[in-house]
Amino acid sequence: MKPLVVENVEKQYGDKKAVNGISFEVSEGEIYGLLGANGAGKTTTMRMVLGLIYPDGGSIKYHGKPYGSELLSMLGYLPEERGLYPKVRVNDQLIYLAQLRGMSKGDADRNLKMWLERFEVPENYNKKVEELSKGNQQKIQFIASIMHKPKIVILDEAFSGLDPVNVELLKSTVKELRDDGTSFLFSTHRMEHVEELCRNISILHRGNAVLKGNLKEIKGKFPKERVILSTTGEVKGLEGLDGVIGVKQHAYGYEIGISREEAGNSILQMAMEQSTVTRFEIMEPTLNEIFIKTVGERNE
Repeated sequence: MKPLVVENVEKQYGDKKAVNGISFEVSEGEIYGLLGANGAGKTTTMRMVLGLIYPDGGSIKYHGKPYGSELLSMLGYLPEERGLYPKVRVNDQLIYLAQLRGMSKGDADRNLKMWLERFEVPENYNKKVEELSKGNQQKIQFIASIMHKPKIVILDEAFSGLDPVNVELLKSTVKELRDDGTSFLFSTHRMEHVEELCRNISILHRGNAVLKGNLKEIKGKFPKERVILSTTGEVKGLEGLDGVIGVKQHAYGYEIGISREEAGNSILQMAMEQSTVTRFEIMEPTLNEIFIKTVGERNE
C-alpha cells in the first residue's frame, strides 16, 4: 500500500482551474519532486494533500485511507513562508505543536533537544524565534515538521535562506529519514536539489501535469545537446565540424553545442589529433533544461 496516492485531483477557484486532473504516487522511503513555475498548481496540490483544502474531484489516499483527523500525526509540513510565532520561545512553540500531533510533552521535549543538538543549535532551545538568524529560523521550522516522526512530509522550498553548509546538513537529514522509510513530497525551484534527491517527478504547468515519471527515463527522451571537452592544449576548428552549433571556452576546456549526438565522434577525433584529451563527455540534459523546454514551449 503506497503511503500517498493522488488520483485525478481537481480544484477550481471561480473561473480558474488551479489543478486539473493531477495524479501521482509516492512510495515508502521516496522523495517525490513536484515542480512548476509560480501559479502552476503546486501549492494548491500540497494544501490538498495536507487536508487544508478539499479537492473538487478525484481522491487522495494515505496508506489506502481517505483524509481524517487521525492522520494528523503522520503528516509533517515545512511551508515556504516562515510560519512560527516570532515572539514565542522555541521550546514552548515546538513542544506545543508536537502535542497537537499526538506526542506526549516529555517525548516532544526529548525529541526537540535531540534535533537541536543534531543541528548544532542547542542554545536556541529557550530563545524567541525573532532572536534567531534566518538560517536558524529555517532549521527550527524544519525540526517542527519532523520532530513528531511523521510518515509523510511535505517540503516546500525546504532549503531557502540556508548557506551551503546548512543545505548539506538538511539534505543529509532528509536522505536519512528517507532511508528509514519516511516519504516526502518535495517542491523547489532548485533543480539540482531535485536531481540529487528525487527518483520520480511531476512538472506542473497551469494546473496540468505536463511531464511526469522516472527522472532517468525522462532524461533519456530528450536529446543530448552539449559536449564537455578538456585537453592539455588548444583545439582549433571545432566550430567548423558538422553538427556543431556553438563553442564556448571555460577554465576547464570547451563546452560545445551539438545538433545531434553523432557529432561527438568527430569532436573527439579532432581533439585527439591536436592534443591529449583529459575529459570527453556527451552530457545528458539537465533537469533545468528539460523544465525550460517543457514549460517554455507551452508558453509560446
